[in-house]
Amino acid sequence: MNKRKILSTILLGIGLSAYSQETFKGVLTNNDYDVFIHLNLYEENVKIPGQEILGETYGYLKKKTDSRVWVITDVELGDDGKSANIELTNDYGSEDLTAMITLQDDGSYTLKQLNGSTIKVAGKGKWIKLPKVLTFQKNGK
Repeated sequence: MNKRKILSTILLGIGLSAYSQETFKGVLTNNDYDVFIHLNLYEENVKIPGQEILGETYGYLKKKTDSRVWVITDVELGDDGKSANIELTNDYGSEDLTAMITLQDDGSYTLKQLNGSTIKVAGKGKWIKLPKVLTFQKNGK
């Protein structure tokens, strides 16, 4: 292999590596249910506004108009770089679940609740159960 091909291969690998380190970092939104996920599944460095006592986390899911959150407490990144299994618990610690978050080919993200509790958010004086599969968009897209 000539030097140019080797260099191109190395640069492509570096570019893909950098891309995958951004895949699960940032803010994902779902406007239908008025919820978002602020996450960094690579490092526990996300603080929850108003709930700093919980320390740094992998992230959280929250309704825009409510202070309650579902905290991401554990992460297992998939080998494909496009999926991750996450553990979430509500901020009271009374409910928890396992979910999978996946980057789709169109740039959207899918959150699929696998087992455990169902994610509920407050709305119009009652709890609203989120669908088992929910689509999110990364902010800025």
